[in-house]
Amino acid sequence: MARDWQIKKRRPVRRKNIAPLLKDLETNLGIDLAVEGAFLEMANYGPWKMVLVNRVPLAVELNDSDGNRVVFLTLRGFLSYPCEQRYVEIDHGAIPFLMNGADCMVAGIHGADENIDAGDLVWVRDKDHKRPIAIGWAVKDGTALVNDTKGKGLKNIHWVGDELWEMEL
Repeated sequence: MARDWQIKKRRPVRRKNIAPLLKDLETNLGIDLAVEGAFLEMANYGPWKMVLVNRVPLAVELNDSDGNRVVFLTLRGFLSYPCEQRYVEIDHGAIPFLMNGADCMVAGIHGADENIDAGDLVWVRDKDHKRPIAIGWAVKDGTALVNDTKGKGLKNIHWVGDELWEMEL
């Protein structure tokens, strides 16, 4: 599932210009970004809009299947700002598949935030180390992700080792 997306229209922005985007992100994930004094940039990355903080891709703005705007941290963002909301925990057997861009099956899921609804953007973490591994769209709600034994649980869109992760800025 390789993408040939490139960064385009990269430009510095003032905090006040992206304050609504950052506020949505903080509210949805229950985190405090504290980016005062940081060098902020916006860029287009394929169909996504990306927020860079001190030249690191921190967040993306994309559209869900209904065309609604969704703002979410990148994997590097989750490394910088740990979060306990909208997560899915997987076992070690699923990690190699996710790191190759595969979708996540429910058999590999061992825990999830109960507040997840089908169609939400969620982040995937290792159940032992709690480190981010991937980001994807939930196919089922949080309890079904944990309790079901067959079927797809997440559609993977960003993972450790993809172009966004390996981006040299």
